[in-house]
Amino acid sequence: MTSRFESVFLYVVARAMVPLIQVFAFYVITHGHYSPGGGFQGGVMLAASIILLRVSMGDESYDRFPREAGIVIAGFGALAFALLGFMSMLFGGNFLEYALAVPGMSADELRYWGIFFAEVFIGFLVWGALVAIYDALETGGVE
Repeated sequence: MTSRFESVFLYVVARAMVPLIQVFAFYVITHGHYSPGGGFQGGVMLAASIILLRVSMGDESYDRFPREAGIVIAGFGALAFALLGFMSMLFGGNFLEYALAVPGMSADELRYWGIFFAEVFIGFLVWGALVAIYDALETGGVE
């Protein structure tokens, strides 16, 4: 069990900052395929926002983001990323080559969307994994 850090200032500021951090993190993830940033950086920012909630709110934060959610989100990100890579191989390309056969889309468009989804899935993987690591360290192991 985690107790709340006894600071009203930290509690109020954290509750105000977390949504802003998360919106910016999703921006970094979704624009990472053509600008600086990407899945890893955005995932770290999302994890940092959840860890800020854990530190400032204590056990109350588990109502907003349950302890099991980190593992589930990381698993989804890893599975989706692997499936994206293997789909290319089914169509005769290399892993993550985005050689899919989608009618009406050029190779450049396929690469654009493939990289976009790869960044999103990596963001989810990093987000979930870092929160799960923090929760495991906080409780002394995996439950």
